Amino acid sequence: MLATTALGVALSVSPPPANAATATFTDDFNGAAGSAVDQSKWRFETGDNVNNHERQYYTSSTNNASMDGQGHLVITARRENPNNYQCWYGTCQYTSARLSTSQTFTQRYGHFETRMKIPRGQGMWPAFWMLGNDIGTAGWPGSGEIDIMENVGFEPGTVHGTIHGPGYSGSGGVGGGYSLPNGQAFADGYHTFAIDWSPNIIQWYVDGNLYSTKTPSDIGGNRWVFDHPFYIIMNLAVGGYWPGDPDGSTPFPAQLVVDYVHVTTSDSAPTGRTGPISGLAGKCADVAGANSANGTAIQLYDCNGSSAQQWTVATDGSIRSLGKCMDATGAGTANGTTIQLYDCNGSGAQRWTVSSAKDIVNTAANRCLDVTGNNSANGTRLQLWDCSGGANQKWNTP
Repeated sequence: MLATTALGVALSVSPPPANAATATFTDDFNGAAGSAVDQSKWRFETGDNVNNHERQYYTSSTNNASMDGQGHLVITARRENPNNYQCWYGTCQYTSARLSTSQTFTQRYGHFETRMKIPRGQGMWPAFWMLGNDIGTAGWPGSGEIDIMENVGFEPGTVHGTIHGPGYSGSGGVGGGYSLPNGQAFADGYHTFAIDWSPNIIQWYVDGNLYSTKTPSDIGGNRWVFDHPFYIIMNLAVGGYWPGDPDGSTPFPAQLVVDYVHVTTSDSAPTGRTGPISGLAGKCADVAGANSANGTAIQLYDCNGSSAQQWTVATDGSIRSLGKCMDATGAGTANGTTIQLYDCNGSGAQRWTVSSAKDIVNTAANRCLDVTGNNSANGTRLQLWDCSGGANQKWNTP
């Protein structure tokens, strides 16, 4: 939680089908009222934070982080200093808590989700985020940072999701924002915050709504540093450069109430539904010659059950065969852009949506996967074309 982000436009898009994945980290916070967090899962990070000019001192006290006996962890920020804590600005005015899995759990890729009710008030800064496990050697931002959810109190209805890395850190972090409709505030109830993280793509969700997708194409030619294990952090900061300081309207104590934290696999290419994709005249989408080289044509061909016709409609929006991705040649979006096989890179040229009407739509072009010329002959090239509802654009997917 090291920087501000630019507010993007919230999209209300249904998430892709969930992976049949394995739970790797689960905490439902079912301890007795007043008890501490499970030390086999979470450790406290204590002290102040001069980097952001936050005002709180993070303690390891159950006065600042404990179970409520009703299946929640409550992180509490208080206007107090019972132990004469010293902060970067002098005697600390507030206490709070920051917990992490840096010593207990790290993971590369997967689905990371929490359900929380955040506090309200000027100067409040709750966050659920991650840092690369190599921060001790690579430093920040070389280690990478993934902010799954941040909120600043002066924006009660908006949360942010951001990535930070070398060349795009601090105020240059790359991200987007999600706003609740009709003036609602996140403090009014529980909401889920999640990411799906796969090779070369991170997607952010609020309450199951996809609102931001980032790939290497979004970071201005800088280095993508999201290819190694990260650990989880959750905290409630008070004040700082971004939220500003509390004022007379800020209620204390302030509470971040965490219902659960769940993480699932995997650390390989995203899994999904695998099988043939059949279309015009009952023929299949086929990698020409079963050749996995970049640029190999994707064509229509008699269905034969070969590996060249086995496609994974992946949960990250890609469609994969032979270890590579279905790709719009040259990242083209125009009618007639041919479709090829290419290294998976997370770009818009490789993002597809399968509609209930059996269209396969390239989301960057907003055009359909099309059999050129409505020609059902073997070897007919697949292309992008305006969605027409024709038989040459209808596909049966796994």
